[in-house]
Amino acid sequence: MSIKPEYLKLFANVTERAAYRASKFIGKYDKESADQAAVDCMRKEFNKIDMDGKIVIGEGEMDEAPMLFIGEKVGTKKGQKIDLAVDPLEGTNFVAKNLPNSFSVLAATEENKLFFAPDTYMEKIAIGSNLPKHLVDLDNSVEKNISLLAEAKKTSPDKLTVCILDRPRHEKIISSLKKMDVNLKLISDGDISGIIYTVDPNSPVDMYMGIGGGPEGVLAAAALSCYGGQIQTRLVLNSEETIRAKKMGITDLKKKYNIEDMIRGDVMFCATAITNGDLVRGIVDQKDFFEASTVALHKEGKINTIYNNKHKK
Repeated sequence: MSIKPEYLKLFANVTERAAYRASKFIGKYDKESADQAAVDCMRKEFNKIDMDGKIVIGEGEMDEAPMLFIGEKVGTKKGQKIDLAVDPLEGTNFVAKNLPNSFSVLAATEENKLFFAPDTYMEKIAIGSNLPKHLVDLDNSVEKNISLLAEAKKTSPDKLTVCILDRPRHEKIISSLKKMDVNLKLISDGDISGIIYTVDPNSPVDMYMGIGGGPEGVLAAAALSCYGGQIQTRLVLNSEETIRAKKMGITDLKKKYNIEDMIRGDVMFCATAITNGDLVRGIVDQKDFFEASTVALHKEGKINTIYNNKHKK
């Protein structure tokens, strides 16, 4: 069984309208209002869709509403049972400061096919498509993973590019990469697009690595599942998050999750740009309508396209 094909355009409409609402706050240095606008709009649009939907990866848990919280039910309760991962505004700082690469993002699977985990940090390593399965591993050294990828691509480390969040926690990784003469693409936020770079034919990025948000890791895994890329992750938990993870049924807290552990079966992925970016252009606000560009993917439907849609305001 797969997700009904008609849902893809409906989900694209959700991210496009949420992106438009967030776009009203571009350059206003008010990331909280931008995020809330995207959340409120995403919820409203979800509830118009004939589906029995549940938020599995969201912006928090029930006590943190009014964000789209883990376990929240959305849709008309009619239609297919669907699990959803959402990030209504990926790159809040990018919108606030009018910088590139902010998105409204969602992924959808059949019921119980999406990794269910607490909203926490996650170790990640990702590479592109057409490579040996499970080529890289979080427990390998930086040097070993780079060597394995270089060998598989029949090139040398100095010809590879690694994308990584520019954070103090990554100083050792960045130092190791520099010693190997690996090219770096440092990003300040937005690691969903950072991971998607690995499968974008127009991007020089060969690998993504580092620690970032858990929800973003699952959303990126959904996209890579459609593209045929690879990602491996592991939760980074403090004592409070460990308790929450155990309540969610996670018994092996050190488990490494490969793409097939996070995304099982069919999946859809939609990412609408709010500000202009490397993948697609941002919202264009016209007098009576707005234009939106969306990366739209459906694994079973073998759809990998970019929607350029116009909507009445």
